[in-house]
Amino acid sequence: MVTLNDVARAAGVSPTAVSRHLNRSIALPKVTADRIDAAVARLGYRPNALAKRLSKGKAEAIGLAAPDISNPFFAELVSVIEAAAAERGYGISLFSTRGDREREIEAVNHLADRYFDGLILIAAQPDDGTLGALISRQNHIVLLDEDVLGAQAPRVFVENAAGTRMATEHLIAMGHRDIAVIAGPDGLGSVAERIEGFVGAMIAHSLPVDERRLMHGSFTSDFGYQAALAVARMSPRPTAILTCSDYLSVGVLRALHHLGLSVPDDISLVGFDDMPLAELFDPPLTTIRQPIAEMGRLALEWLLASIDGAEVPALTRLPVELIVRKSVADITGGTVKAKPPALIKEGQPI
Repeated sequence: MVTLNDVARAAGVSPTAVSRHLNRSIALPKVTADRIDAAVARLGYRPNALAKRLSKGKAEAIGLAAPDISNPFFAELVSVIEAAAAERGYGISLFSTRGDREREIEAVNHLADRYFDGLILIAAQPDDGTLGALISRQNHIVLLDEDVLGAQAPRVFVENAAGTRMATEHLIAMGHRDIAVIAGPDGLGSVAERIEGFVGAMIAHSLPVDERRLMHGSFTSDFGYQAALAVARMSPRPTAILTCSDYLSVGVLRALHHLGLSVPDDISLVGFDDMPLAELFDPPLTTIRQPIAEMGRLALEWLLASIDGAEVPALTRLPVELIVRKSVADITGGTVKAKPPALIKEGQPI
């Protein structure tokens, strides 16, 4: 490996002169500068980027912990953040946590060890307090998309409850009264908010909420598949399914196809995310669109502002919108009639 001393000897100057010339912190005579540049080119010298960053007291890198980069929603979010960071001169150190709490803790510990200057964390599992306490002891962490209970850190979320309320209102307007919900892990803040929006819309229309039709599991297509099989076995079978993630909808479509059921003729489907390719599903998926690009850019903006010592908002919520495509049937012709309201006990989990 060619060193700074090798360049200095070849150019006939001191190592300090080479270092300051390459850092543009000194103006040398042109003949000397040209001699150093020629030695650098001839020897193929590359400055030690890590040492250079550490000398500045900054790693010039951002940590990004995401649950599952095979999920198109998270893949796009990672891509947006990486591109925005590159524009600001920062690299990305990516942790694919696969929803594992120990991997999330490892990412926070890497921040404590100064592997990078700040961390954007997308949590994937309910916390027992361990991760929240660890986050609260660190600076320069932004929570994106999902909350960690008790953590003291800026948050960038979307209007989850408003999204599922819009989706449910759309289903009700199309005549659906018996709706199943396939959600993510029980105990996650975003999941609770999305169920809250669904329940709120049902209550507003005096429609029943049946706990047997609210299913919790992982945000994976496999869980969507298994949950859809269970929905198809229900009697009477719900006329519509609302998922809390488009990735769950992928599994739902696979299961219904396996059973010979058609969307939307036999059962309607609404997702949440508007992940890439949702409009290319068969049929194109009606879903709630999250502003993925804005989410990623804003999380990075708040993180870099925090690193620079600026005040940032404790919580930012971005609006969502309903994207109507072809996966919901209009059954307002009287095929399905509204049932009497169900009794929902106060404080009862739903």
